[in-house]
Amino acid sequence: MQTLVLTIHILTCVFLVIFVLLQSGQEGMGVIFGGGSGSVFGSTGAGGLLVRVTAVLAAIFLTTSLAYNVLTKPSALGDSALMTQGAAGIAVPAPAQAPIPGGVSFEEKALPKQGEPAADQK
Repeated sequence: MQTLVLTIHILTCVFLVIFVLLQSGQEGMGVIFGGGSGSVFGSTGAGGLLVRVTAVLAAIFLTTSLAYNVLTKPSALGDSALMTQGAAGIAVPAPAQAPIPGGVSFEEKALPKQGEPAADQK
């Protein structure tokens, strides 16, 4: 059923785009690009037919969009949904402790004061 609704939806999308592009504009900027009164459907255009077909295709598009959404919604009984599990169903790992460096020792050595000889010098 999902495949049928999706196929009808895609075909409707393609035909809707085609029929919207077939419609003539309001003789604004379209005249500059050669969209004058010499169109395929005559000087008055095919407003009535194209508008009706576009409206029907738009209604089919809306219907198939809603139908596909209803058909593919996740079930409320599934265990994988976050909304059904709540926050208690999420396992948070404990933070890893930083490794302690081993075998390295740091000693503070006092610098000799000026005028005093260093203890290591002989």
